[in-house]
Amino acid sequence: MKLFVDTANVDEIRKANDMGVICGVTTNPSLIAKEGRDFIEVVKEITSIVDGPISAEVISLEADKMVAEAEELVKKIDNPNLVIKIPMCAEGLKAVKQLTAKGIHTNVTLIFSAAQALLAARAGATYVSPFLGRLDDVGTVGMTLIEEIAEIFDIHGIETEIIAASIRNPIHVIDAARAGCD
Repeated sequence: MKLFVDTANVDEIRKANDMGVICGVTTNPSLIAKEGRDFIEVVKEITSIVDGPISAEVISLEADKMVAEAEELVKKIDNPNLVIKIPMCAEGLKAVKQLTAKGIHTNVTLIFSAAQALLAARAGATYVSPFLGRLDDVGTVGMTLIEEIAEIFDIHGIETEIIAASIRNPIHVIDAARAGCD
């Protein structure tokens, strides 16, 4: 199982990377804002530390604006490991389809159902990020969602990878690995 850290704290990322345990990083504008630094500057620094997928999220809510924002990130970051994080919504799926056609890798975030994961995969998502902990927080067994997605992807030969998001504790990591997270 690939382990990703979800942060914009460059020191934390460097420490995890130096241990040799992470494969990539996911981040978003609010995490970067908490660091009090420029978004592009932080993402560039992260890509210089970790030699793996680095998911950076767009803030636009309309497909054409998401695509334009993603293209601008790709241009400014200029790193093949950059993955564009797109929210799960109808406009997000349109953006994923367009970005995939342009060869830009995507990570569809805010996945709360197997149907959403399947739609994202069919739109061309490189990764889907089901929110395990948030589902647990509202009384649903989030791990069941991971299992369902992994089973559907396996049955249908879908190559989209699953990144368990909203991890709350070490047990989530082990259970996600056992459930088939990539």
